Amino acid sequence: MSEALPDLLFSDAERALADSLSSLLADRGGLDKALARTESGQTYDEGLWQSVAADLGCAGLLIPEGNGGAGASYREAAAAAEALAAFVAPVPFLGSAVVATAALLSVTAGAGETSASVRAVVDLLGRLAAGETTAALAIPFATAPGASYPTSVRLAGTRPGDAAEGIARLRGMVTGVADALPADMLLVPADGVPRGLYLVDMAVPGVAKRPVVSLDMTRQLCDLSFDDAPATLIASGPVASRAVEVALAAGAGVLASEQVGLAQRCLDMTVAYVKERRQFARPVGSFQAIKHRLADLWVEVTEARAASRYAAACLATGDPDAKVAVALAQAYCSEIAVHAAQECVQLHGGIGFTWEHPAHLYLKRAKADSIAFGTADAHRAALASLVNLPAR
Repeated sequence: MSEALPDLLFSDAERALADSLSSLLADRGGLDKALARTESGQTYDEGLWQSVAADLGCAGLLIPEGNGGAGASYREAAAAAEALAAFVAPVPFLGSAVVATAALLSVTAGAGETSASVRAVVDLLGRLAAGETTAALAIPFATAPGASYPTSVRLAGTRPGDAAEGIARLRGMVTGVADALPADMLLVPADGVPRGLYLVDMAVPGVAKRPVVSLDMTRQLCDLSFDDAPATLIASGPVASRAVEVALAAGAGVLASEQVGLAQRCLDMTVAYVKERRQFARPVGSFQAIKHRLADLWVEVTEARAASRYAAACLATGDPDAKVAVALAQAYCSEIAVHAAQECVQLHGGIGFTWEHPAHLYLKRAKADSIAFGTADAHRAALASLVNLPAR
């Protein structure tokens, strides 16, 4: 464990970012709009994402200032994730501004890549920071940190002229990818000798995406297929493996903050409701059974917040305890988010079970998040291994 524990309270700048984002979402991305989008053919709100990404600069939080970004850290990304989760905002922040960006930054930190590859990555980082482009890492949303390198996509035979232009060809399929529907660029791990990480333009021939009906339609998944799709190698061998691992750890760590933001919003909504809802001539929140359930939930959310912010702080500083912190956060925050959403539905009574009430959006997001980047059980198993805790 680290000798000096980080500050788990948000700084003034982090609170200001969260407040600005919450104000924008309340004005532009209300729950009624999120609910309406789940029943439309365009489940992601690209207009809202443009405001979040470009106007507030959230797309470039992790990107250095030299590449056009904010030069912030995972602490700021965690603050943004908490605010976005409170509105179940249908935007690709997690997939583009965190997961894909973390992979690209890892590539730039790696050694042994060609100058053309580095220039391609730096150019993409600049476009991501400006909000001009959205990217996604082509891996199943359920992939946990520490998983084997993806091999569902492989190198295919080249065509005449490909070698001169530095083009590789990819063939295969990736299922259940999050935040790929609105993506302009894909980062595709592919099997080969050696394995590599490739940059693929979503608009080129040979790339197809198929939206799938998802439990959480505010983050609709899709299946990606590659049929001799042209791609640019940006990392290979250990550098590619490291980039994917860094991306998965970043995704899991920031997802914990999203789960905390969701749980807190469910608690706030429920407390407000039981103060107003009356039964037997008194507010239902005055009944002891309700008080105890909400008090227990408050304790759980508070503990989850400490775990998620510790994970974000470790990621921000490159602390060697980061793997342990991320596994701990996911093992706990995942289940607390589901519990908070379930309590929100149940304690709202009959109205909580209706389609018109947003409670089901939070429950679906919480349940979908509970398997994203690994289940709570998978993270507990990883945690036991990381701290050398023998199995019973």
